[in-house]
Amino acid sequence: MKKEVPLGSSCVDLIQPIFIPVMGFNSYSNLFFILLMLCCYLLEVGVALDTITSSHFMKDPETLISKDGNFTLGFFSPENSTNRYVGIWWKSQSTVIWVANRNQPLNGSSGVVAISEDGNLVVLNGQNRVIWSSNVSTTTSNTSSQFSDNGKLVLMESTKGIILWDSFQQPSDTILPGMKLSCNKRTGEKVKITSWKSPSNPSIGSFYYSIERLNLPEIFIWNESRPYWRSGPWNGGVFIGVQWMVTSAYITSFRGGDDGKENIEFYYTIPNELLFYIYSLNSQGQTQLKYWNDETKEMQVRWTSLQSECDVYGVCGAFANCDSKSSPICSCLKGFEPRNKWEWNRQNWTSGCVRRTPLQCERVKDQNTSVDRKEDGFWKLQMVKVPDFAEGSTVTQDICRSQCLENCSCVAYSHDAAIGCMSWTGNLLDIQHFYDGGVDLYVRLAHTEFDMLDKGTNKTIIIITITVILGTIIIVTCVYVMWRTSNQPGRGKKNKAFMLCNKVEISDGLTSNNVIGEISQVKLQELLLFNLEKLVVATNNFHSSNKLGQGGFGPVYKGKLQDGQEIAVKRLSRESGQGLQEFMNEVGVISKLQHRNLVRLLGCCIDGDEKMLIYEYMPNKSLDAFVFDPSKNELLDWKKRFRIIEGIARGMLYLHRDSRLKIVHRDLKASNILLDEELNPKISDFGMARIFGGTEDQANTNRVVGTYGYMSPEYAMQGLFSEKSDVFSFGVLILEIVSGKRNSSFYDNEHAHLLGFAWIQWREGNILSLIDTGIYDPSHHNHILRCIHIGLLCVQEHAVDRPTMAVVISMLNSEIAYLPPPSQPAFILRQNMLSSESSKESHQLCSINTVSITDMNGR
Repeated sequence: MKKEVPLGSSCVDLIQPIFIPVMGFNSYSNLFFILLMLCCYLLEVGVALDTITSSHFMKDPETLISKDGNFTLGFFSPENSTNRYVGIWWKSQSTVIWVANRNQPLNGSSGVVAISEDGNLVVLNGQNRVIWSSNVSTTTSNTSSQFSDNGKLVLMESTKGIILWDSFQQPSDTILPGMKLSCNKRTGEKVKITSWKSPSNPSIGSFYYSIERLNLPEIFIWNESRPYWRSGPWNGGVFIGVQWMVTSAYITSFRGGDDGKENIEFYYTIPNELLFYIYSLNSQGQTQLKYWNDETKEMQVRWTSLQSECDVYGVCGAFANCDSKSSPICSCLKGFEPRNKWEWNRQNWTSGCVRRTPLQCERVKDQNTSVDRKEDGFWKLQMVKVPDFAEGSTVTQDICRSQCLENCSCVAYSHDAAIGCMSWTGNLLDIQHFYDGGVDLYVRLAHTEFDMLDKGTNKTIIIITITVILGTIIIVTCVYVMWRTSNQPGRGKKNKAFMLCNKVEISDGLTSNNVIGEISQVKLQELLLFNLEKLVVATNNFHSSNKLGQGGFGPVYKGKLQDGQEIAVKRLSRESGQGLQEFMNEVGVISKLQHRNLVRLLGCCIDGDEKMLIYEYMPNKSLDAFVFDPSKNELLDWKKRFRIIEGIARGMLYLHRDSRLKIVHRDLKASNILLDEELNPKISDFGMARIFGGTEDQANTNRVVGTYGYMSPEYAMQGLFSEKSDVFSFGVLILEIVSGKRNSSFYDNEHAHLLGFAWIQWREGNILSLIDTGIYDPSHHNHILRCIHIGLLCVQEHAVDRPTMAVVISMLNSEIAYLPPPSQPAFILRQNMLSSESSKESHQLCSINTVSITDMNGR
């Protein structure tokens, strides 16, 4: 009777019945069968390494390993999940590159990978039910599945070696070297990658990555049915809408285009075989180029598709340009204006812009309009990511221009040496300004727009000329008047105040002619000069009961004027020799600032040695009085705290980008954030602030001022400061607001400072221990974690890694869905920052959150 061999039986199982009857034979026979069994055993081991056959299946937790040991096929559970999946990973299970049963997880460890009776590769659950199949039509059951060294799992006909199916045809969220993304021009069938639903759930998510616009092929990331990101057209070597590819294409060499049959396809290779790079699409819609780091034994990110909010598809709407380094980031093209000005002014740009003046051909069509025979022209927009929906042709640039001009529907054209002519007949959507690479775009405008531009240019030249002449006359006159009045006795306190206020013009570090020119516009009459006697009465002779606080500048008192207005009086301490410069600096800086999240300066008082600044009164005092006070911090729930975070961010963006002058605060901390009656934040204390000229991005000083714990490492150690220094301070503030803890432990050698504590909890996945228990609500969990993530991005050690305040606001508002992983924050130790010559003196100069450092020499 024929014995039936179960699935998974080996050749050893087949030989065993033969071997038993011959046990009585001589030793030669036994030796023969022993050797035969040994050969079969070695064959079994070989099969188990990289092949599944109809007689050999793989059970959980068994694995198949590629010959080079880099790829593994096996069962795994994602982080924070007990579900089991069959997948392929590179080096470690943290780098899963393909999943079979994405939407059908296994419960428990009873899963099996096998060849079914119809020859398909299948995944079976504990009840032997098929939950995933390669699902190909085969005429034979004599198939096998082999795991190749390039990470591809193939199903082949065993006899002839014909490949019936492979995993590269059904990718998950990762593109490997040699894997082809494709689109069939006839059927529209696509090979695309799809994101996981979440890091713990590999089922198909909201985002997918595919080839679109087959005339001029591009790569798109889609959020369900909405475009989320695009690469720009392929020019035969790079995608021209990806800045990074222009300068870094050598890392992964892209190939592709029309295959000469009916497919458009793209793939990449790695010139350096010693490196391993993959492109993956994460659950937040971000494509990342990752490489394997042998030292850390993990994948690290080299590039991400969303570098700024401008990379999000169509963020500025139609006929608008997005510039990540401008504020606001969106601006209408020349000759266009916002479609909805009310929304546009509130930074809701989705409605885009509309043409201000109809084109010549449009006016010809309108029989009721007199026709001006001057033809339309083109305005050149340099170095941009070209708009979506381009139509291509292989003609010269001159012909391209002529064809566009002859076509009334053509609104713009561009020309690339490799692509040829590109033209647009609809809305110009998803334009982005590049600072490296890009293509020139020629936008069609009515000729009257160029007349307006010419008139505007001439008008500007005339205005500048007149302004220079008048400015010179005014300066000379002022100098003469000041010289005359300073030599006349009895001119009194007002002239002295005038001279002192005007000294602000040459305050510390203001060397740029542009900056001095701006500051010279400040006149004494812009500020109200308060009488000392009235301030004495208002503060009850600066009584201690009216004292609101104390800073490096001096004490601050509450006062009430005769008309009932409440004020805050900041009095320069006579013992503080450093305060005069900060006083003049604060007058010069804040007198030019107007924003709802900045405290308002009402005036000043200068009388002999007395120097005071008068501000609007904030009834809720400063932020630190709430956040760090156990009896008050519960008054700030999460919604109020987030509103404070967002308000501070908008105030800082105004200082860095939107105000008349670019200003770096240099002393942003909780005690310098005042709260009004509705708990809206107001940034205060501009005594340390520095004004930058139009082209300045960074400055250096030998006089380091500010508060340790809030200082960026490059400022504390080298005296280098920029807007990224303020971003660091803002990051510390976020972590303090979320945790309700001061950064004071920064100066306690027995404990990690707040940044270190936050980083450790983040890395260990124990972030709940950082959150103030008084504000935690599961419904706000993801929002709070996002803010902690942003805070850690702001306090990264290297300034170049920190986001700008414009990007921070977009992150806070979730306009940028993907947040890159933060790197280790700056661990600044007290002994590294303070002078080693005198620890006593260093401790006296050191500021722990509340009092600012007044002077410190940078190395």
